[in-house]
Amino acid sequence: MEALIAKRYVKALTSLMKDKDLANTAEIFAALAQAYAQKEFSELLDNPDIDAGAKEKLLLSLVEGAKSDAINNLMKLLVEKRRINIIPAIAEELRLAIAKRKKAYEGKVYSNEAVADETLAELSSNLGKKMGAVVSLAYVPSDYDGIKVEVEDLGVEINLSKTRLNAQLVEHILKAI
Repeated sequence: MEALIAKRYVKALTSLMKDKDLANTAEIFAALAQAYAQKEFSELLDNPDIDAGAKEKLLLSLVEGAKSDAINNLMKLLVEKRRINIIPAIAEELRLAIAKRKKAYEGKVYSNEAVADETLAELSSNLGKKMGAVVSLAYVPSDYDGIKVEVEDLGVEINLSKTRLNAQLVEHILKAI
């Protein structure tokens, strides 16, 4: 539910702002989302005993460095509509909107063996060509028996498991006999 509401706000922001301003706004909301992840900060903003004016003043003081009327108005609107809790969702939707606008996505490669930088670069290049986007991949050590490439924002997951490959090979041999 929060993501759907956040998409509406982000759609309005993307229609109002240029790429540079949108990137700055995304940084601001990412910082606010990190702050909101702190228990004390979220409890303060979610507390019904604290006046909405005080919450608005606090949020406006946090974003005053941006010197943006659009951000200030959005903060006032979030307080007025009692939707302060969707700030993390707005931050995530802004990140996705910028990635979509730039056609630049980040992904992860999971494996129990180290993956060379050259291999990551080649995987990134080939996957980017297939998807018509710029894909950057980062290696994440895990206990996955094989290799798994995941680009969540594109909805892409490619995996090759040694265990599954062996099982399929044995099954194929048994069928042939």
